[in-house]
Amino acid sequence: MEGVFWPGVFAVFAMYGLVFAVGLVAGRGESGDADQDEVSELLLAGRSLPLWVGLLTMTATWVGGGYINGTAEYTYSSGVLWGAQAGIGYALSLVFGGLFFARRMRAMEYTTLVDPLESRYGKQVAAALMIPAVLAETFWSAAILVALGTTFDAVIGLDNLTLAILVSAAVAVAYTVFGGLRAVAYTDVVQLFLILIGLGLALPFVVDAAGGWGVLLTAPEGGTDPLAGFSSTEETLYYGDWFVLLLLGGIPWNVYFQRVLSAPNPGAARTLSLAAGVLCALMALPPLILGLAARHIDWMALGETANGVAMGGGEVIVGNLTDNPAFVLPYALRLAVPLWIAVLGLGAVAAAVMSSVDSSILSASSLVSWNLYRRLLNPEATADQVARIVRYLVVAIGSLATVVALTVQSVSALWYLCGDVVYCVLFPQLALALFDKHANKSGAIAGFLVSVFLRLGGGDGTLGLPSFLPYPDTGIEGIEFPFRTTAMLCGLVTALAVSRLTAKSDPPTPLAPLE
Repeated sequence: MEGVFWPGVFAVFAMYGLVFAVGLVAGRGESGDADQDEVSELLLAGRSLPLWVGLLTMTATWVGGGYINGTAEYTYSSGVLWGAQAGIGYALSLVFGGLFFARRMRAMEYTTLVDPLESRYGKQVAAALMIPAVLAETFWSAAILVALGTTFDAVIGLDNLTLAILVSAAVAVAYTVFGGLRAVAYTDVVQLFLILIGLGLALPFVVDAAGGWGVLLTAPEGGTDPLAGFSSTEETLYYGDWFVLLLLGGIPWNVYFQRVLSAPNPGAARTLSLAAGVLCALMALPPLILGLAARHIDWMALGETANGVAMGGGEVIVGNLTDNPAFVLPYALRLAVPLWIAVLGLGAVAAAVMSSVDSSILSASSLVSWNLYRRLLNPEATADQVARIVRYLVVAIGSLATVVALTVQSVSALWYLCGDVVYCVLFPQLALALFDKHANKSGAIAGFLVSVFLRLGGGDGTLGLPSFLPYPDTGIEGIEFPFRTTAMLCGLVTALAVSRLTAKSDPPTPLAPLE
């Protein structure tokens, strides 16, 4: 295993050991006084998470490996506007969710995102709407595992992608099975602090390697202005389409509501969502600064002079960054900082990944066990049976995500498609279920079909689906008409109209807590 960066390997697996130990200890804190407590504990930590833990676990869930690496990548390749998009979009999503959704959901004492959909539209429609939510969570986990495995390969020098993915998935699944949401929440707290320490210590060294703070907002030699705006109306609309997708599409995820619903009361649910929005925005600053600094680093020289580098030299590093800018953050942590900080930084990247994987696996398992098994297939199931199903599903969905990560090449792109569907399909249905007293099953079905048709009409390269609807051609390569937001809005309007037109034949069901 020549060329392996062994300090980085040891750091990552030490972080895994720490996270696993914290997860096991936290999981033992569950209450077992009654059967129902076991289900509530696994899915919602008994609705008794301390506010500070809820705040940090919600922040850590958003500030995962994709968030950290993606912010640095897009800042490096496309400038501040695109680099900051995810950070600002997801931060505002948490604020928007706190203002309008969190308090209402917690006051109803729901268990999952799908519960209000069932209350309004019935079990069958709710089960259908659950499918894109579960798929999105599963493929998100798989995409993160692939990102971690490829980082191990390209940066640490551990070229066994299968081993990296298997170990990472096994650790996340193990402590989630034993401890449920409480274990996930407390490990998220540890992971968030590891991210802060690792990136915080690395930041001054990376900026120094770039030439100091003064160069960050200037254009590198032969490069573009990092503060450049949009060159056309089409580009502005395209940016706006993705920004609104992040803002509104960040709400209808069970991984978000699992934390909202674990709060001890509605006021706490609202507060933790609002405060997490602020922390989420602040956590985007370190990777954004690192991305700006990386635009000015002489990678050719650094690749030849950094101590202990066995990565093929500067030309290989520059070539890798050209082909895949996603490596910019791991390379900066490996090459531009002292060895001991590099070790902490690479461990922080691994921690960020784990904070996303465990949350998504538990979230998907919660949806299937509660809304499909307990609510639809076996309403007479005891709490003990539901708890066992949750644990089985954590293993099953974690294994599925691992298999997908090992076999599918375009997992990240497939997750983006699932994110599209969550935004286009679930957001309008959730918003109407909670806030429109006229919403009914007919409107939900009609809106669902319209949203799916218009979204698929825009095509998708990942699935090889050509566009079959005549959306306007922007005439700019890589810039599409904002058909995602079009699909969401048309589905919303259709559901509103059909609900009112069918009010007599399909009377709306008042929103109420589930029995």
